[in-house]
Amino acid sequence: MTPEIDSEDRETGQRAERQVFDGGDSDRKSTSASVLHAEDLALGYPGTDEPVVECDRIDVPEGEITALVGPNGSGKSTMLKALSNHLDPDRGTVVLDGREIHQYGDKELARELGLLSQENDAPGSITVEDLVYHGRYPHREFFDAVSEADHEAVERAIELAGVEDLRDEEVGSLSGGQKQLAWIAMVLAQDTDVLLLDEPTTFLDLHHQLRVMEVVRTLNEEENVTVAVVLHDIAQAARFADNLVALHDGEPYDWGPPREVVTEQLLADVFEVDAAVTYTPDPEIVPKRSL
Repeated sequence: MTPEIDSEDRETGQRAERQVFDGGDSDRKSTSASVLHAEDLALGYPGTDEPVVECDRIDVPEGEITALVGPNGSGKSTMLKALSNHLDPDRGTVVLDGREIHQYGDKELARELGLLSQENDAPGSITVEDLVYHGRYPHREFFDAVSEADHEAVERAIELAGVEDLRDEEVGSLSGGQKQLAWIAMVLAQDTDVLLLDEPTTFLDLHHQLRVMEVVRTLNEEENVTVAVVLHDIAQAARFADNLVALHDGEPYDWGPPREVVTEQLLADVFEVDAAVTYTPDPEIVPKRSL
Protein backbone atom coordinates (compact mmCIF):
# COMPACT_ATOMS: atom_id res chain seq x y z
CA MET A 1 0.00 0.00 0.00
CA THR A 2 1.34 3.44 -0.92
CA PRO A 3 1.33 5.92 1.99
CA GLU A 4 -1.00 8.92 1.75
CA ILE A 5 1.08 12.02 1.06
CA ASP A 6 0.30 15.35 -0.52
CA SER A 7 1.23 16.18 -4.11
CA GLU A 8 4.53 17.88 -3.25
CA ASP A 9 5.67 15.01 -1.05
CA ARG A 10 4.44 12.46 -3.56
CA GLU A 11 6.58 14.13 -6.21
CA THR A 12 9.57 13.99 -3.86
CA GLY A 13 9.01 10.31 -3.16
CA GLN A 14 8.59 9.49 -6.86
CA ARG A 15 11.78 11.41 -7.65
CA ALA A 16 13.67 9.40 -5.05
CA GLU A 17 12.22 6.19 -6.51
CA ARG A 18 13.41 7.15 -10.00
CA GLN A 19 16.88 7.98 -8.66
CA VAL A 20 17.49 4.71 -6.88
CA PHE A 21 15.15 2.08 -8.14
CA ASP A 22 15.41 3.14 -11.79
CA GLY A 23 19.06 4.15 -11.54
CA GLY A 24 18.65 7.83 -12.49
CA ASP A 25 21.28 10.48 -11.87
CA SER A 26 20.84 12.87 -8.95
CA ASP A 27 22.73 14.64 -6.20
CA ARG A 28 20.77 12.48 -3.74
CA LYS A 29 22.02 9.23 -5.19
CA SER A 30 25.19 7.67 -3.78
CA THR A 31 28.20 8.15 -6.03
CA SER A 32 29.44 4.63 -5.16
CA ALA A 33 28.69 1.65 -7.38
CA SER A 34 26.32 -0.92 -5.92
CA VAL A 35 28.03 -4.13 -4.89
CA LEU A 36 24.65 -5.68 -4.03
CA HIS A 37 21.29 -4.88 -5.61
CA ALA A 38 17.88 -6.31 -6.35
CA GLU A 39 15.56 -5.62 -9.28
CA ASP A 40 11.82 -6.09 -9.83
CA LEU A 41 11.58 -7.77 -6.44
CA ALA A 42 8.48 -9.46 -5.01
CA LEU A 43 8.90 -11.39 -1.74
CA GLY A 44 6.46 -13.58 0.12
CA TYR A 45 6.17 -16.56 2.43
CA PRO A 46 4.22 -19.82 2.23
CA GLY A 47 0.60 -19.08 3.02
CA THR A 48 0.69 -15.43 1.93
CA ASP A 49 -1.45 -14.66 -1.11
CA GLU A 50 0.13 -11.26 -1.79
CA PRO A 51 3.82 -10.26 -1.70
CA VAL A 52 5.11 -9.02 1.65
CA VAL A 53 7.66 -6.79 -0.09
CA GLU A 54 7.69 -5.30 -3.57
CA CYS A 55 10.17 -2.85 -5.09
CA ASP A 56 11.53 -1.99 -8.50
CA ARG A 57 15.12 -1.74 -7.32
CA ILE A 58 17.18 -1.48 -4.16
CA ASP A 59 20.91 -0.77 -3.99
CA VAL A 60 23.63 -1.30 -1.39
CA PRO A 61 26.47 1.04 -2.41
CA GLU A 62 29.98 -0.35 -2.17
CA GLY A 63 32.06 0.82 0.78
CA GLU A 64 29.15 2.49 2.58
CA ILE A 65 26.69 1.73 5.38
CA THR A 66 23.06 1.42 4.30
CA ALA A 67 20.37 1.18 6.97
CA LEU A 68 16.93 -0.28 6.33
CA VAL A 69 14.39 1.44 8.57
CA GLY A 70 10.65 1.29 9.05
CA PRO A 71 7.98 0.19 11.52
CA ASN A 72 7.34 -3.41 12.50
CA GLY A 73 5.96 -5.37 9.58
CA SER A 74 7.32 -3.00 6.93
CA GLY A 75 9.47 -5.71 5.35
CA LYS A 76 12.97 -4.82 6.55
CA SER A 77 14.04 -8.29 7.68
CA THR A 78 12.29 -9.92 4.72
CA MET A 79 14.30 -7.71 2.37
CA LEU A 80 17.54 -8.65 4.13
CA LYS A 81 16.71 -12.37 3.84
CA ALA A 82 16.37 -11.98 0.08
CA LEU A 83 19.60 -9.97 -0.18
CA SER A 84 21.44 -12.74 1.70
CA ASN A 85 19.91 -15.60 -0.35
CA HIS A 86 17.91 -16.91 2.61
CA LEU A 87 14.59 -16.24 0.87
CA ASP A 88 13.87 -17.01 -2.77
CA PRO A 89 12.02 -14.16 -4.48
CA ASP A 90 8.63 -14.83 -6.00
CA ARG A 91 9.81 -12.47 -8.73
CA GLY A 92 12.98 -10.60 -9.51
CA THR A 93 16.70 -11.04 -9.06
CA VAL A 94 19.35 -10.30 -6.46
CA VAL A 95 22.84 -9.55 -7.81
CA LEU A 96 26.08 -9.64 -5.81
CA ASP A 97 29.23 -8.29 -7.44
CA GLY A 98 27.79 -8.74 -10.93
CA ARG A 99 26.42 -12.28 -10.46
CA GLU A 100 22.94 -13.42 -9.54
CA ILE A 101 23.16 -14.53 -5.95
CA HIS A 102 21.57 -17.95 -6.52
CA GLN A 103 24.52 -18.84 -8.79
CA TYR A 104 26.86 -18.88 -5.78
CA GLY A 105 27.53 -22.08 -3.88
CA ASP A 106 26.98 -21.92 -0.13
CA LYS A 107 30.67 -21.69 0.82
CA GLU A 108 31.49 -19.40 -2.07
CA LEU A 109 28.74 -17.00 -1.00
CA ALA A 110 29.90 -17.15 2.63
CA ARG A 111 33.35 -16.00 1.51
CA GLU A 112 31.79 -12.94 -0.14
CA LEU A 113 28.89 -12.04 2.17
CA GLY A 114 28.48 -12.33 5.93
CA LEU A 115 25.10 -12.39 7.66
CA LEU A 116 24.17 -11.84 11.29
CA SER A 117 20.53 -12.87 11.58
CA GLN A 118 18.14 -12.41 14.48
CA GLU A 119 18.15 -16.13 15.24
CA ASN A 120 21.55 -17.17 16.57
CA ASP A 121 22.10 -20.34 18.52
CA ALA A 122 25.20 -22.08 19.81
CA PRO A 123 25.94 -24.55 22.64
CA GLY A 124 26.18 -22.55 25.85
CA SER A 125 29.40 -24.33 26.78
CA ILE A 126 31.34 -23.17 23.71
CA THR A 127 33.86 -20.41 24.37
CA VAL A 128 33.80 -17.09 22.58
CA GLU A 129 37.08 -17.89 20.85
CA ASP A 130 35.77 -21.23 19.59
CA LEU A 131 32.60 -19.53 18.36
CA VAL A 132 34.65 -17.00 16.40
CA TYR A 133 36.65 -19.82 14.81
CA HIS A 134 33.36 -21.17 13.40
CA GLY A 135 33.35 -18.08 11.22
CA ARG A 136 36.28 -19.53 9.30
CA TYR A 137 34.30 -22.48 7.93
CA PRO A 138 33.92 -21.03 4.39
CA HIS A 139 37.71 -20.91 4.03
CA ARG A 140 38.43 -24.49 5.10
CA GLU A 141 37.61 -28.00 3.98
CA PHE A 142 36.15 -30.35 6.56
CA PHE A 143 39.43 -32.04 7.51
CA ASP A 144 41.70 -29.02 7.11
CA ALA A 145 43.77 -27.95 10.09
CA VAL A 146 43.53 -24.40 11.35
CA SER A 147 45.91 -22.26 9.30
CA GLU A 148 47.90 -19.17 10.13
CA ALA A 149 45.41 -17.18 8.04
CA ASP A 150 42.62 -18.54 10.24
CA HIS A 151 44.47 -17.52 13.40
CA GLU A 152 45.08 -14.02 12.06
CA ALA A 153 41.45 -13.57 10.95
CA VAL A 154 40.13 -14.71 14.33
CA GLU A 155 42.49 -12.43 16.28
CA ARG A 156 41.54 -9.49 14.05
CA ALA A 157 37.82 -10.21 14.52
CA ILE A 158 38.14 -10.52 18.30
CA GLU A 159 40.06 -7.24 18.45
CA LEU A 160 37.61 -5.38 16.19
CA ALA A 161 34.60 -6.60 18.17
CA GLY A 162 36.32 -5.72 21.43
CA VAL A 163 35.83 -9.13 23.06
CA GLU A 164 39.46 -9.89 23.98
CA ASP A 165 38.53 -10.13 27.65
CA LEU A 166 35.74 -12.60 26.83
CA ARG A 167 37.59 -15.03 24.59
CA ASP A 168 37.76 -17.79 27.25
CA GLU A 169 34.23 -17.20 28.58
CA GLU A 170 31.44 -19.62 27.73
CA VAL A 171 28.81 -18.10 25.45
CA GLY A 172 26.05 -19.26 27.79
CA SER A 173 27.44 -17.11 30.61
CA LEU A 174 27.41 -13.85 28.65
CA SER A 175 24.96 -10.98 28.83
CA GLY A 176 22.85 -10.18 25.79
CA GLY A 177 25.15 -7.39 24.66
CA GLN A 178 28.27 -9.50 25.12
CA LYS A 179 26.70 -12.36 23.14
CA GLN A 180 25.87 -10.01 20.29
CA LEU A 181 29.46 -8.78 20.14
CA ALA A 182 30.68 -12.40 20.16
CA TRP A 183 28.39 -13.24 17.23
CA ILE A 184 29.58 -10.15 15.39
CA ALA A 185 33.17 -11.30 15.93
CA MET A 186 32.25 -14.67 14.41
CA VAL A 187 30.79 -12.98 11.32
CA LEU A 188 33.85 -10.72 11.07
CA ALA A 189 36.08 -13.80 11.06
CA GLN A 190 34.47 -14.78 7.74
CA ASP A 191 36.49 -11.87 6.33
CA THR A 192 33.88 -10.82 3.76
CA ASP A 193 33.64 -7.60 1.79
CA VAL A 194 29.88 -7.34 2.40
CA LEU A 195 28.16 -7.65 5.78
CA LEU A 196 24.41 -7.83 6.43
CA LEU A 197 23.09 -7.32 9.98
CA ASP A 198 19.48 -7.93 10.97
CA GLU A 199 18.54 -5.78 13.99
CA PRO A 200 21.90 -6.20 15.77
CA THR A 201 20.98 -3.74 18.55
CA THR A 202 17.50 -5.03 19.44
CA PHE A 203 17.03 -5.79 23.16
CA LEU A 204 20.45 -4.36 24.03
CA ASP A 205 21.03 -1.62 26.59
CA LEU A 206 22.23 1.74 25.30
CA HIS A 207 25.90 1.04 26.05
CA HIS A 208 25.92 -2.16 24.00
CA GLN A 209 23.81 -0.61 21.22
CA LEU A 210 26.43 2.08 20.77
CA ARG A 211 29.26 -0.44 21.07
CA VAL A 212 27.79 -2.60 18.30
CA MET A 213 27.27 0.38 15.99
CA GLU A 214 30.78 1.70 16.72
CA VAL A 215 32.17 -1.71 15.68
CA VAL A 216 30.14 -1.52 12.46
CA ARG A 217 31.43 1.99 11.72
CA THR A 218 35.05 1.01 12.47
CA LEU A 219 34.74 -2.02 10.20
CA ASN A 220 33.41 0.16 7.41
CA GLU A 221 35.93 2.98 7.77
CA GLU A 222 39.07 0.96 8.47
CA GLU A 223 38.36 -2.25 6.51
CA ASN A 224 36.15 -0.76 3.74
CA VAL A 225 33.46 -3.35 4.38
CA THR A 226 30.09 -2.65 2.76
CA VAL A 227 27.29 -2.90 5.33
CA ALA A 228 23.52 -3.21 5.11
CA VAL A 229 21.85 -3.14 8.52
CA VAL A 230 18.24 -3.34 9.69
CA LEU A 231 17.62 -0.93 12.57
CA HIS A 232 14.57 0.04 14.64
CA ASP A 233 16.03 3.27 16.01
CA ILE A 234 15.82 5.78 13.18
CA ALA A 235 17.92 8.37 15.05
CA GLN A 236 20.66 5.78 15.50
CA ALA A 237 20.39 4.84 11.84
CA ALA A 238 20.67 8.48 10.80
CA ARG A 239 23.78 8.91 12.94
CA PHE A 240 25.72 5.86 11.77
CA ALA A 241 24.55 5.21 8.19
CA ASP A 242 25.59 6.84 4.94
CA ASN A 243 22.27 5.94 3.32
CA LEU A 244 18.79 5.12 4.57
CA VAL A 245 16.13 3.02 2.87
CA ALA A 246 12.77 3.74 4.49
CA LEU A 247 10.20 0.97 4.00
CA HIS A 248 6.47 1.33 4.50
CA ASP A 249 3.89 -1.42 3.99
CA GLY A 250 6.41 -3.54 2.10
CA GLU A 251 7.45 -0.82 -0.35
CA PRO A 252 10.30 1.71 -0.42
CA TYR A 253 9.07 5.12 0.68
CA ASP A 254 12.33 7.02 0.21
CA TRP A 255 16.10 6.50 -0.10
CA GLY A 256 19.12 8.73 0.28
CA PRO A 257 21.43 10.44 2.78
CA PRO A 258 19.95 10.62 6.31
CA ARG A 259 19.64 14.41 6.29
CA GLU A 260 17.37 14.21 3.27
CA VAL A 261 15.38 11.12 4.24
CA VAL A 262 14.76 11.67 7.95
CA THR A 263 12.16 14.40 7.90
CA GLU A 264 9.13 15.26 9.95
CA GLN A 265 7.00 14.22 6.96
CA LEU A 266 8.62 10.77 6.86
CA LEU A 267 8.09 10.26 10.59
CA ALA A 268 4.43 11.14 10.15
CA ASP A 269 3.82 9.03 7.04
CA VAL A 270 5.94 5.97 7.84
CA PHE A 271 6.13 5.84 11.63
CA GLU A 272 2.84 7.65 12.41
CA VAL A 273 4.58 9.98 14.83
CA ASP A 274 4.39 13.75 15.08
CA ALA A 275 8.01 14.73 15.84
CA ALA A 276 10.49 17.57 15.49
CA VAL A 277 13.72 16.81 13.59
CA THR A 278 16.93 18.86 13.91
CA TYR A 279 20.59 18.19 13.11
CA THR A 280 23.25 19.65 15.46
CA PRO A 281 25.07 18.05 13.51
CA ASP A 282 23.87 14.66 14.79
CA PRO A 283 20.17 14.00 14.28
CA GLU A 284 17.82 14.82 17.12
CA ILE A 285 14.26 13.49 16.93
CA VAL A 286 11.82 14.73 19.54
CA PRO A 287 8.52 12.82 19.42
CA LYS A 288 5.45 14.88 20.31
CA ARG A 289 2.55 12.48 19.86
CA SER A 290 1.39 9.42 17.98
CA LEU A 291 -0.79 9.93 14.92
